[in-house]
Amino acid sequence: MTEHTYKQFDAELEALRTGVLQMGGLVETQVANALEGLKTGNIGLIDRVIEGDHRINLLEVELADDCTQIIAKRQPTAVDLRLIMTVIKSIADLERIGDEAKKIAKAAKRLHSGDAPFVPRVELGYAAGLALDMLRSALDSFARADVSEVNTIKNQDAEVDASFKGIMRQLITFMMEDPRTITSSLEVLFIAKSIERIGDHAKNVSEYVVFLVQGRDVRYTKSAAAASEAAKGN
Repeated sequence: MTEHTYKQFDAELEALRTGVLQMGGLVETQVANALEGLKTGNIGLIDRVIEGDHRINLLEVELADDCTQIIAKRQPTAVDLRLIMTVIKSIADLERIGDEAKKIAKAAKRLHSGDAPFVPRVELGYAAGLALDMLRSALDSFARADVSEVNTIKNQDAEVDASFKGIMRQLITFMMEDPRTITSSLEVLFIAKSIERIGDHAKNVSEYVVFLVQGRDVRYTKSAAAASEAAKGN
C-alpha cells in the first residue's frame, strides 16, 4: 500500500475506535437515565430512554457496515484485524446493554404508572452502581487498549451476580408472604436481571480488549486468576 493508503486506513481504524466510544457513551447515558427514571418516577426521562434505543441500534448497524467495508477493501491482518473483530463483538454487546436499559425503562414506567406510588422493596442501587462502573471501566480499557482492569471487572461481575441472587431471594420471600406484591415484585426481578446482564456484557467488552491487545480469548476462563495473568502479560 502507498503511504496515502496507509494514512486512509489508519483514519478508518481511528473512526471505528471513535464510533465504539460514541456508542458506549450513549449506552452509558441510557442505563444511567433508566435507573434514574426508576428511582424518581420521571416519566419524561423514562420515555426518552425508550425512544432513544433506536439511536444505539442504528450506530451498531453503521459500525458493523464500516467494519465489513474495511475488511473488503483493506484485507487487514494481525492487530488491525483483531481491532475490527473487537469492534464487531463490542458493539454487539453494547447494543444488548442498550436493550437492557430499554427493558429497565419499560418496567419502571409500568411500576410508576400504577395506582399507588412505587416504593422499591429491595435495594438495587449497589448492583446498578457496580454494573455502571464496569461499563465505564470496560470502555476506558478499550479506549486505552489496556487490560489492567480486566481482573477488577471480573470480580465486580461476580459481585453483581451475587447481589442478583440475593435480590431474587428477597423478592420470592415478599411474594410468598403477600401475593399482592407479585406483580410489582416480578417487575423488580426483571429489572434486577437486566442489571445483572449489563454487568455480563460489560465484562465481555473488557475481555475483548484482552483479545485485541494479546490475541487471547479469555471469555470462557472463569477464574479471576486467569484474568489477572492476562493483565500482567500486557
